[in-house]
Amino acid sequence: MADDLGILLGGRADGGGPVHLLPRFANRHGLIAGATGTGKTVSVQILAEGLAARGVPVFLADVKGDLAGLAFSGSDKPHFAARAKQIGLDWGGKAEPFRAMPALLWDLFGSQGHRARATVSDLGPQLLARLLDLNDTQTGVLNLAFKVADEDGLLLLDLKDLRALLTHVADEAPRLTKTHGTVSTTSIGAIQRALLVLEQQGGVSFFGEPVLDLFDLMRSGPGGGYVSLLAADQLMQRPRLYATFLLWLLSELYENLPEAGDLPQPKLVLVFDEAHLLFDEAPKALVDKVEQVVRLIRSKGVGVWFVTQNPLDIPDSVLGQLGNRIQHALRAFTPRDQKAVKAAADTFRPNPKLKTAQVITELGIGEALVSVLDESGAPCPVERVLIRPPVSRVGAASAAERAALIAASPLAGKYDRDVDRESAFEKLRDRAAPEEAAPKTSVPRAGRPWGAPPAEAPPPRATGRVPKTLTQTTTERVVTNMASSAARTIGTQIGRAVLRGIMGSILKR
Repeated sequence: MADDLGILLGGRADGGGPVHLLPRFANRHGLIAGATGTGKTVSVQILAEGLAARGVPVFLADVKGDLAGLAFSGSDKPHFAARAKQIGLDWGGKAEPFRAMPALLWDLFGSQGHRARATVSDLGPQLLARLLDLNDTQTGVLNLAFKVADEDGLLLLDLKDLRALLTHVADEAPRLTKTHGTVSTTSIGAIQRALLVLEQQGGVSFFGEPVLDLFDLMRSGPGGGYVSLLAADQLMQRPRLYATFLLWLLSELYENLPEAGDLPQPKLVLVFDEAHLLFDEAPKALVDKVEQVVRLIRSKGVGVWFVTQNPLDIPDSVLGQLGNRIQHALRAFTPRDQKAVKAAADTFRPNPKLKTAQVITELGIGEALVSVLDESGAPCPVERVLIRPPVSRVGAASAAERAALIAASPLAGKYDRDVDRESAFEKLRDRAAPEEAAPKTSVPRAGRPWGAPPAEAPPPRATGRVPKTLTQTTTERVVTNMASSAARTIGTQIGRAVLRGIMGSILKR
């Protein structure tokens, strides 16, 4: 929901009035945190509603599958009406306060939305190495393989291209070692095995063409900005693939969008649920890259919001870039929980009226501590806020509803058909079989004109051998050869005996 004051998030719990997010600061990034069941999903939903109503496209990772209700109009529920009255919304004064958001459905596996794909080259060796969980040595070999592909003009589109390239590098290892450094065939074998695991997990469907057009995520229409929903319920069973896709998306937007400066509202807002997966076991170089992208992508007109249970899941270098905060309840049952509560409280601008660390553990469902940027771009003092009810439907979409949305989508048919053009696999296959690809020619025998029939063979001499015929089987030929060999041996022994007898008779005389 949006009004002239900005995007309405809710009302102050003390009755002090509404709390709004200023649209021009939505690209200063944000954090939505809290324990399971405290209301994070509804906060994500109302953020998306408010942005979409202003024409700002939003990309959401729908981890639990319950955000697809954004595409459908909400309905009047007693607890929603009570919350609206509590925060001073004129809910009953509107003939129809509920509305649906224009939505696009996406799915890396293609079953619950349009296929979202990238090529192996798009991903690059660093992200691919993280996806495959490679060590430093194996990552070095993968970098070498990508360099060979660049030098030889080999397109890497899907996993069969990468497999063919690795086989080629292994075959050329002695030559490449002299020019590119040591090529470990053991590491190549380890990479091939990792690719096999990725294929068995269904990751092969992510690589290929047509590639996701980033501008399809930035659509707006008469109904407002489109909300792109990535079906991530199955994807969460493959957390490395999920994290790799989100990091690729973030880096692609950063590299391809032009500088935009300060805009009245963002071009696009990304909301990454289960954000800790982006940073779990990530090498420092990758975390540094994410920090750089998050810091600089604001100037491209893109806002990034992270959703997680615990603020400690986000590295400090990234957490410091998040200007807007919506903190739902945290539970302080363990020392780590208590540390998280203190860390969350310390990130807010203090409010003399609130004991922030204590209030975090006391918040009810649908309540949050909120601090957004004010007119000057500085964080507001933290406020205890009752989150407003959504105007779209809360909950998942059925399979039939998803199918109807996909069929009516402006992108229907664009990503449904696979494209498999000539790439590394086909080129290396043709190189490996040049003789089969070239036409075979016959060379005439010397001594007779071209095309003349061969001269009639003379009749066989009486040699005592078993004649060979064209109709002999393999077994018959073996037996024939053995018989001939035995005959030669016996003949030689008899000849020697006869010769010795003759010579002995002559000498005696």
